[in-house]
Amino acid sequence: MTTTAPATGPARHRHEAGPAIAVLRGGTGDHVEDVIRTLVESGVLAIELTTNTPRWREGLAWAVDRYGRSVSIGVGTVLDPRQLDEAAALGATFAVSPHTDVAIGARAHERGLGWYPGAATPTEIVTAWRHGARAVKVFPAAQLGGPAFLAQVLAPLDFVDVVPTGGIGVDDAAAYLAAGAVAVGLGSPLVGTALVDGDLASLRVRAERLVGSLAR
Repeated sequence: MTTTAPATGPARHRHEAGPAIAVLRGGTGDHVEDVIRTLVESGVLAIELTTNTPRWREGLAWAVDRYGRSVSIGVGTVLDPRQLDEAAALGATFAVSPHTDVAIGARAHERGLGWYPGAATPTEIVTAWRHGARAVKVFPAAQLGGPAFLAQVLAPLDFVDVVPTGGIGVDDAAAYLAAGAVAVGLGSPLVGTALVDGDLASLRVRAERLVGSLAR
């Protein structure tokens, strides 16, 4: 699938489960389900479980069984097309990579998964989009220049749907949406240490603050 013409009007893509995607990476594996539950209860309805998170398979299957399609559950750090077969079988709805690999994109489409490949430069962003990305993961967003960088890139590339990820703070997310992002991905600035020590109280405070800031 290729995209060569600008998308216009209300048909522009928005992430199915809202403007914030929580990225769960690392930890011990003991708190995955509790972290997902806390995020969902706080209003974060899109969760990305990376393949280098212990028990990501169990967490994905648990979330799909508990929430069904009311929450969008995806798999991240996809580096091999074969990982998508397992993710799709477990009920994932989208797949994210730190890079653009057309073989991963093709397999994602075969498995009915939204594909969010990583890109940094304008050339990489357009290449990912033309190879069928549902939206392009602009990564690492903060280090590339934050909302100002995104606004500059999207000035000529306003037909591309982007999801910036990497170093985005809870209080910075709204600025990325204002700069043109269709959603934002937040990892450790949102999740904190919850995957390591189970600090759900602090996680809930950050998640509710995030959701509140994006609802304005």
